[in-house]
Amino acid sequence: MHNAVEKGKKVFVAMSGGVDSSVAAFLLQKEGYDVTGVFMKVWQPFDEAQGKPLTECTWREDRQDAMRVAARLGVPFETWNFEEEYKRDVVEYMISEYRAGRTPNPDVMCNRHIKFGVFLREALRRGADYIATGHYARIQESGIRNQESQFHLLAGVDKNKDQSYFLYALGQEELSRTLFPIGKYLKPKVRIIAQKAGLPTAQKKDSQGLCFIGKLDMREFLSHYIAPVHGEVMTSAGKVIGEHRGAAYYTLGQRHGFSTRAQSPHESPYYIVAKDIGSNTLTVAHTPKTAEKEVSVRDTRWTLSPPIVNKRYTARLRYRQRLLACSVRIGSNADAVVAFTNALGIIPAGQSLVLYDGDECLGGGIIV
Repeated sequence: MHNAVEKGKKVFVAMSGGVDSSVAAFLLQKEGYDVTGVFMKVWQPFDEAQGKPLTECTWREDRQDAMRVAARLGVPFETWNFEEEYKRDVVEYMISEYRAGRTPNPDVMCNRHIKFGVFLREALRRGADYIATGHYARIQESGIRNQESQFHLLAGVDKNKDQSYFLYALGQEELSRTLFPIGKYLKPKVRIIAQKAGLPTAQKKDSQGLCFIGKLDMREFLSHYIAPVHGEVMTSAGKVIGEHRGAAYYTLGQRHGFSTRAQSPHESPYYIVAKDIGSNTLTVAHTPKTAEKEVSVRDTRWTLSPPIVNKRYTARLRYRQRLLACSVRIGSNADAVVAFTNALGIIPAGQSLVLYDGDECLGGGIIV
């Protein structure tokens, strides 16, 4: 957290209608901040042909819940529309990545471009000193305030909820203007705080799925933008053993959604270990493990400064994956090579590799 509570400082809190952002607003108000709640309205997928949403559309109910919390706290509440930015920077990015054969990480882009991009910029334009969200992460300030301050992104205390993986792209500018009030708490404690404060979202279930949109049948969604084209499923030896509905719809490591010829009930399942968008083929194997120990990443972003070459760090290639021992070599053009101690499983191109030094998130990049 920042070094000192600055009573009266103006903070815009991103209120999604969930318990986490509700408690974030409550805690900041309790600490003496001048709180304004903001609900972000973003683009929602819609089936024009059938005239209905592609997902269970809950944004109106979520906005109502956020508004009720703001009323309970007696703080101003506003709705800001970022539909255009969300469609361009999150949805269109996601579709283009799938079309290119990669597995994207839209939640990272949602944080980078929406919550800590246009939302932060608009809040500052309106006179905010800070923004705040309900992320399970922490910010630690070091140095002399306003002179040599440095801001470090730390994992949330609740390891089951830690969201620093999705925040790795934040730099000093964003971290210096951000507050994460619930990062020091375990989730059960957050619900207790909400209940004691009488917040109407205290028992609301956690949202799941894509940032802002929620649960999404990805193949069904993509079929509206990428035409399904049946192709062959083959073994690494080139033997055709089944078919699929379009290579772009699948991700490495997946073991469902494609057909193979009848197997023995005792035979291990097949995993997708490679895909070729050009030939529209999937390659499968009984084991998802590979002998690879190095991963190249592009578009690297470091919260403070690049990692030290050959120092021992840990990293994860997916959200909630266990941390893996590694070291880093910095390349050119914002690239890096991360060398792991042990062989990896399937390496998901397009996903984010995030680097840690103990509890501190140093940043990361996109897996090539």
